[in-house]
Amino acid sequence: MSYQIVTDSACNLTEETIDAFGLEILPLTFMVDGVQHRSYLKGEKTDLRQFYTMMREGKVITTSLPNMQETETTLRRVLDAGRDVLYLGFSSALSGTYEATELLMKQLAGEYPDRTLCAVETFAASGGEGMLVYLACKKKEAGASLEEVADFVRETRDHLCHWFTVDDLMFLFRGGRVSRTSAWAGTLLNIKPVMHVDNEGRLVPVEKARGRRKAIKALVNHMEQTAIDPANQTIFITHGDCIEDVVLLESEIKKTPRLHRVRRELRRPRYRRTFRTRNACAVLRRRAQIAPLSAFGRFFIARWWRFCACAPARGRLSSNLFSFKK
Repeated sequence: MSYQIVTDSACNLTEETIDAFGLEILPLTFMVDGVQHRSYLKGEKTDLRQFYTMMREGKVITTSLPNMQETETTLRRVLDAGRDVLYLGFSSALSGTYEATELLMKQLAGEYPDRTLCAVETFAASGGEGMLVYLACKKKEAGASLEEVADFVRETRDHLCHWFTVDDLMFLFRGGRVSRTSAWAGTLLNIKPVMHVDNEGRLVPVEKARGRRKAIKALVNHMEQTAIDPANQTIFITHGDCIEDVVLLESEIKKTPRLHRVRRELRRPRYRRTFRTRNACAVLRRRAQIAPLSAFGRFFIARWWRFCACAPARGRLSSNLFSFKK
């Protein structure tokens, strides 16, 4: 039976990828100076750099879940067309988007008894969520059923590895991720946190590096140590409008003999505690669980993101790396 893959704009996939797979995207929203904006508009190229420019200018930005009335309209349109729904959602540890959408789907299931509505939490965000959605679409293209794709995502999500770093700890403080003392001390010592997302979708500090360049190299080192079959998988890189860091990160990855296939994405705004400038992240498959940072290390950087904000006066952003693990 025909089915539609639905996800939210936190997946950070490009418009070209979204259109190529025929995805339905539920756009998260954000407010700037009392004006509501959507992080994704179907058929339009989202001007993400304008969003990050507003952050640097010190604009007050608040975020919200997708509009549930619009979400219901989207789901009903799919169901009325005779298609089932597979929703792959943003980590509930970082946003209420998945829980709200899952509840709505349960309500709609009673009205459409002949349709299948399946919600699967990715326990991921940004390029990590995007990678799972991308792979799910590939499975669908290969002829997999809704149930088979859902099972694939459930089996694969615990092997997804997000590696990321942020440039300015003051934005982690503003997002409630670190104390004022930790942010101040870390900034004074030029500490850059290296973090990942655990199997419950939470942000976890793993290491601290002195300086931006060392932090980016640490992303690559962790990726190389934990990745499985890296030569045959594609690495996703997302960033908060810091293309120069992406170039550095990509070059470091390509210096590593086993790592070379890379996709870049610019991150969309998601929710208050995760968006920031100068964030870089990469995603890949990993081999084993990752040990969290010590209590002493947490004094300086505590917890991350998912994607957060950054110092507008300095205009620095962040980088993220995504792949798979065992």
